[in-house]
Order: sequence, then C-alpha cells, then structure tokens
Amino acid sequence: MPALLLRCLPLALVALIAFGLRTIELGRRPMHADEGNQGVKTGELLEQGRYAFDPRDHHGPTLYYAAAGVARLRGQRTLAELSETTLRLVPALFGTASVILLAGLAAPLGRWPALAAALLAAIAPPAVYYSRYFIQESLLVTFTLATLLCLHRWWQSGLTRWALAAGVGAGLMQATKATAPLFLGAAALALLATRAGARPATRRPGRDALAAAGAALFVAALLFASFGANPSGLRDALATYGHALTRFGSDAAPTGHEKPWWFYLRLFGIFSEGGLLWQQIAFSALALAGAGIALVRREPLARATALYGVLILAVFSALPYKTPWHAVHFVPVFALLAAVALSAASRQPRGCPLAVAIALATAGTLLHQTRLTSFLRPADWRNPWAYVHSSPDVLKFRTLVDAARSQSPGQPIRVISEEYWPLPWYLRGLSEVGYWHAPPADCDGTLVISSTTHAEAVRAQLRRTYRESFLGLRPGVVLVVFTLVP
Repeated sequence: MPALLLRCLPLALVALIAFGLRTIELGRRPMHADEGNQGVKTGELLEQGRYAFDPRDHHGPTLYYAAAGVARLRGQRTLAELSETTLRLVPALFGTASVILLAGLAAPLGRWPALAAALLAAIAPPAVYYSRYFIQESLLVTFTLATLLCLHRWWQSGLTRWALAAGVGAGLMQATKATAPLFLGAAALALLATRAGARPATRRPGRDALAAAGAALFVAALLFASFGANPSGLRDALATYGHALTRFGSDAAPTGHEKPWWFYLRLFGIFSEGGLLWQQIAFSALALAGAGIALVRREPLARATALYGVLILAVFSALPYKTPWHAVHFVPVFALLAAVALSAASRQPRGCPLAVAIALATAGTLLHQTRLTSFLRPADWRNPWAYVHSSPDVLKFRTLVDAARSQSPGQPIRVISEEYWPLPWYLRGLSEVGYWHAPPADCDGTLVISSTTHAEAVRAQLRRTYRESFLGLRPGVVLVVFTLVP
C-alpha cells in the first residue's frame, strides 16, 4: 500500500493543481452568451424534468444532464437558484478528469513522461480557460481521451469489456457534440496507419467491434431520446448534420466566424494584441520536437499521436468556421508529443536534468499565460480565448432591474434588441421581464433596454419620462437603458 500511494501521489498532486486552476473564483468572469443560453436550458431541465434536443442551435445533452446532477447535489432545483459556479463546476470536473486520463494514455512512454504530459495539459491556457466555461468542449475532450484509452487497453488485452467501455465513450462523445465522428475517424486512421500488420490481442475482433458499436448506439440513443421521454430526439440527432450543411456549407451565408487557415497555429504561437503578448511557443516547440522524433522512431503511441494531431488540425484548418474553443482538442496531442520529446531527451547521457529543466521552464511559461488569460483578463477583448465575450457591464443589469422593480412593483421590464444574451441568464427568475426582437406597440415599462438600432423607434413610442444611459453587451454591441423617472 505505501508503494502504491507513492506511485499515485505525483499524479494526485497534478490532478489537484488541475482542479484548483479550474475551480478558483468560478463565478467571477461574466457569463458568455453561449453559457447563459445553456444555463437557461439547464434550468428548464431542472424545473420541468424533461429535455428536448434542438438540432439547429444547440449541441448534445450530456452537458445539461451533468449540470442538472451537480445542481441537485448542491441543492439547486430551479433556474433562479442556479449559479455560475454550479454550471462551471461541470467542465471543471471533466477537465480535471481529462488530465488523469491523459496520464493513463501516456503511460507507455514511462512514468515521469506520462506525468509531464498530464502536468502540461493541467496548466495549458486553453485547457484551463475552457474548463471554466460552460460549454461542451471540455466534456468532448474527456470522452475522447476515455474512448482512446479504453481502445488502447482493448488492443493490448483483447478483453471485450474494454471494447464495450470504448463504445460507451464513443456514445458519450456523440451525445456531446456532432463533431465526434471527426475525432473517432482521425483516431481510427491513425491507428490503422501506425499499426499496419499488427493485430489486437483478441481472437474475435469482429465480435468486439459489434459490441462496441452497439454500446455506442445505445448510449447515444438513450441520451438523445431523453431516456425515452423524447423519442423524436433520435431523428433530430441525425438532422443535426443537415442543418450544419445548410448553415456552414459552401453556399451558406457568412456566419461571422470565418477565419484564415492558420488561425489555430497562431493561437499556439506568439503574437501581440492590444499591447499584450500571448504565446505558447515553448509548449509548441516541445510538441514539434516530439512529432519529429515520432517520424524517425517506431514508437506506435508517438506516431499515432502525431498523425492524429495532423489529421484534426488539417480538418479544423480547412473549415472556414473557426472558434478558439476548438483549440482544447490540440492540448492533449501537444502534451503527449511534448512528453515524447522529454522522454527522448532524458535517455541521452546526462539528459534527465536537462529534460526536467525544459519541462519546468515550459510549465512556467504556460502558467504565466494561464494566469493572464483565466484570472487577470478573463473577459478582455484582447484575450484570444475570450471570444466575442460579454462585457463586464452585463453584471450591472440585474442591479438596475431590481432597483426598477422596487420602485414600480409589477410593472413590465422590456428588453428590445436583436441580440440580448446573456441577459436572460442574469434576469432569470423574474416574471416581469419580456424580450422582443423588434419594438412592440407598447414600449413603456419601468425599465426598457434597447439596442442602438431600435433606440430611436423605442424613444418615439415611449409615453412617459425616462432617463437614458448606455451599457455594453459585448465588444461592438451597446444597449440603451431607459429608466423610468418617478
């Protein structure tokens, strides 16, 4: 037992670091519009006990069910009771789990290189930032790593239970986000290319493959059908790809998220934005060295990791639609390849001290960037991970609304704007609040919040006396606040 504890203690410390970075001051950063939208959907699941998958504008159900479970454990059972910390605990927990899974996946490299991979993933800026963000990406990374780890164990042992576990992981991936087939396909191609001629330990690979596929379909179907309460969710799960083709296909109108092919490479490089320096150059250089080693050495894990990384990078770079949270999928790849480089360096004469020094220096640069991106400037427009993020002004709306309600109880509060998220999150639980995309016939209320586009029309229809002020919603979007003068 003491020997086992000593073996587990370093990884436990890394996991503790990962958990701490992902959970400190979770409620401090303003909610992004996507976070607010998904928070409201979680509240509806809590209050109604039912979830219906929307294939047009939302991803899979795993995030909502996980958040509802955490909320109940914390005694929060309505939308009004939900908090930012409760919601963000979900990606934080999954993000921590992904660090542990990565250590298991990197185990063939050796104990300390596997620990180095886990540490680098634990403190990498995008991994930390989006593990504090109530979106699906951290869950998808975790389920992907779990699936790959189970697949690796099945290949080595030939045990059907590992094939079933890999199938469950694949089903959870699909029930998290429709991009799951991309990662599964890239992993399959990497495995086939790097293990050509090799065979898994099982004598019945076809049977195990069918068992894994059955487990994946069962898990995904169960979640999309809302455990039987919404059978049409199965049809909608397939319809997701049709909607995506319409929205993001070559003939689709611009979404505003089009980026150049080198967008993700830049995020892992070095650049300046608004006087602030953002960089992960040491991490990237170490990963690139690991990829070079994978090319010349016949280490299956290193070569499969490098090929997998190249495949997903090529696909994401080729797609015009790009958002920075997709970068979290490259972090485990970079961390594994960095561990390959460190392992190779440590095997050289007197190379171990040098490898440790390189690892610590790289970790130091990552920690500095993580402190800047996740804690000092988490909502700054210059932060590359704070993508079209809500302005800190959104934290002021609830105070204004509460003051207006106390002054004129029962009077309506109107939000008239083409875009207003995450305001429904911040104004959750208030029955007096209504939302319009265009000015209604009656615009009066104790507080009226309007976009600048509609402000003139709203102003012309107001019959009472109001005081005007301005608050930001996010970069480039300002709202006009009409406060009733008593």
